[in-house]
Amino acid sequence: MRAHWLDDETPIGPDELAAQGVHYQRLELGAHQAPLDALSAAQGYVHQDEVSLSPETPNLDAIEQKFLGEHLHTEDEVRFVLEGEGVFDIRSADDRWMRVTVERGDLIVVPKDRHHRFFLTEAKAIRCVRLFQDKAGWEPHYRAPAG
Repeated sequence: MRAHWLDDETPIGPDELAAQGVHYQRLELGAHQAPLDALSAAQGYVHQDEVSLSPETPNLDAIEQKFLGEHLHTEDEVRFVLEGEGVFDIRSADDRWMRVTVERGDLIVVPKDRHHRFFLTEAKAIRCVRLFQDKAGWEPHYRAPAG
C-alpha cells in the first residue's frame, strides 16, 4: 500500500488511514481466508465473491468510467487484492483527498457513506476478493457537483 494526501503529497500511513476511518491491513496470500472470515463475523459481512478486471475484460473502459465519478455506498466497500493493483481516492473527514494505491496482499475497507472514486493503474489489471453485508448496498450514489 502506498498512500498520500493529494493536495500536498504528504505520505499517509496505516495509522492515519485508521484515524480517517479507513481500515487497512496487510494479509499473507494463501493464509488470507481466516482473517477475512474474522472480519466478516465482526462486521456482519455475509457474502464473499471475487472480481477481476484486465485489458481483456469486455467493456473495460465503460466499467472504469462507472467508478471514476465521486460516489459512496450505503455499506462498506471491502477489497482484498489477490493480483494487480488499483487506486482509491478517498475523502477524509475534513473533505481532503487521500490517494491509496492497493496491491497484492492489501486489504482495504472504505467505510460506508464515505465519498471515494476508484481507477486502475497503467497495468489495467486487478483481481480482488469482495465482502458484502448485502449486495444491494453496494450501489454507487454519485456526489452532486459543487455549485
